[in-house]
Amino acid sequence: MPMNQVAPAVEETRVTTRRRVLVTGGAGFLGSHLCDALVAAGHDVLCVDNFYTGSKDNIAGLLANPYFELIRHDVTFPLYVEVDEIYNLACPASPVHYQYNPVQTVKTSVHGAINMLGLAKRVRARILQASTSEVYGDPTVHPQTETYWGHTNPIGLRACYDEGKRCAETLFFDYHRQHGVAIRVARIFNTYGPRMHPNDGRVVSNFIMQALRNAPITIYGDGAQTRSFCYVDDLIDGLIALMNAGSATGGPINLGNPHEFTIAELADVVIELTGSRSTLVRRPLPSDDPRQRCPDITQAGAQIGWAPRVPLREGLAKTIAYFDAQLKQGVWASIGKPGE
Repeated sequence: MPMNQVAPAVEETRVTTRRRVLVTGGAGFLGSHLCDALVAAGHDVLCVDNFYTGSKDNIAGLLANPYFELIRHDVTFPLYVEVDEIYNLACPASPVHYQYNPVQTVKTSVHGAINMLGLAKRVRARILQASTSEVYGDPTVHPQTETYWGHTNPIGLRACYDEGKRCAETLFFDYHRQHGVAIRVARIFNTYGPRMHPNDGRVVSNFIMQALRNAPITIYGDGAQTRSFCYVDDLIDGLIALMNAGSATGGPINLGNPHEFTIAELADVVIELTGSRSTLVRRPLPSDDPRQRCPDITQAGAQIGWAPRVPLREGLAKTIAYFDAQLKQGVWASIGKPGE
């Protein structure tokens, strides 16, 4: 198709035909699970990843499938493909990884959004942005609703991710208003499950890895800060439901588990489920670390009929089993710095 020619709209055949779906960041934790679900649903999936934090191990089970294709590509550069839907998940999502190269993190969020929105505009694809609860910063409203504008530090250590995602949301809504691009924006809260990177600095993976090794479990601050934890299967169901929702649902929509736990409570549950001999050690709270994080998912229920189903203990048991198997197989015998 010539570059200046606009593809025909595909909305009319969305339900009844195999869709060509692009997943950026498709070899990452969330992206690989999303690719699994989309292929299982009968779609033709194009996975794009630069493998900064993603891994071919995450998508190894899909490589032989004729309806799955992998491209090594960085979304900060344009991509020219023909697709019906785009899930834009490309961006390091843990503090360890996004603070390792903060300038590149901002570029991935902002340039990546511009490039994927430009592609969506050209081919008239529906596009979903994987935004984050970090857009709320250290919230002064609890639980967080989509109408809350947030409380962020634009020059702090976390700003490369927080402000990058906020700018990406701005771009999505401006492309929708100015060019009529069909957008979906999901604000994703803490999600955990198999395929998390063991060295990503997130609390669930940290605690499980430390507990399985009977090492001291590190709690930052007094452990009274709260988080809500959504199992990955539930989150993927929410992303697909949002993508498939009617045209009136652009978002932003909170996706997460509204059941709130303190960090200290999470540590106790992980120690219990692993049977670990780990003890707790406390360290100073990192800069700009939110004191509370819990989604109000009223809109997700009302607009896309979604709510999480997997309770924390059940999801943790599955995640622990995955980490334990990887450790026993020596998969993570040597873990370097991010990007190595």
